[in-house]
Amino acid sequence: MAGVIGAGALALRAETSQERAKKIIPEMIHALGGDGFRFLQSRSENGRAYSFYREQLSGLSIARIQTKYLEKPIGALRLAQRQVFGKKQEEAVILTGTDAWDVTYRGARPLGEERIKQFNMSTLNDIFYILRMRLDEPGMACDASGRDVVENQPVERLEFNDSENRTLTVWIHSSTLLPVKQSFKRWDPNINDRREEVTRYTKYRESGNGVMWPWDTQKERDGEKLFELYSDKVTIGDDLAASLFELPPGIAVLKK
Repeated sequence: MAGVIGAGALALRAETSQERAKKIIPEMIHALGGDGFRFLQSRSENGRAYSFYREQLSGLSIARIQTKYLEKPIGALRLAQRQVFGKKQEEAVILTGTDAWDVTYRGARPLGEERIKQFNMSTLNDIFYILRMRLDEPGMACDASGRDVVENQPVERLEFNDSENRTLTVWIHSSTLLPVKQSFKRWDPNINDRREEVTRYTKYRESGNGVMWPWDTQKERDGEKLFELYSDKVTIGDDLAASLFELPPGIAVLKK
């Protein structure tokens, strides 16, 4: 009898956590801008990109990252991205669900399957992409796993799980309901082990169409800081031409 009661209590707790998540998610979307976020078509982030190696600054560049949400998927993603670095903005990286290119005045160089896999994995496990594109995906589920304190901020913890058994943990601020931090683990065949990818979001500002967006994004892997984008301008809803995310006609294709 005790075992039956215990099983019933566990089921009740699981149901409660799912119901709590279903209540929080619309509130998160509202905090991010409501319909402005739900129908977000494009985003341009301009600022400074910092790269790190073993916690030490290893690079600094002016950066422009342009993101376009797509009606039809390219591979597994309904998103394409163009990353441009340097003062003259002469070099670009174009990323989609099936391609990754480094484009310079010399030509276009393929970045390889590993870069494509990394872009797919990071995008599919991005809280903003999940809220914008994946909530209605078959097999997508979310649980609210309780309140916590992260970096001296009161937060609620959510866990998103999809049909591929990927799990994303997100901490959202208890008052603003904006994402503060996210974490997921992926298998790295190079080390034959799992790595933890963590992203922190701060300095939210209204960035157009009522959308709140973090102007400071920090990424780390296994506890080591890797990258930071500190934006000084973010625009929402720019008319980004499809050609920005494609190779220019007639460009030379270089060896990998």
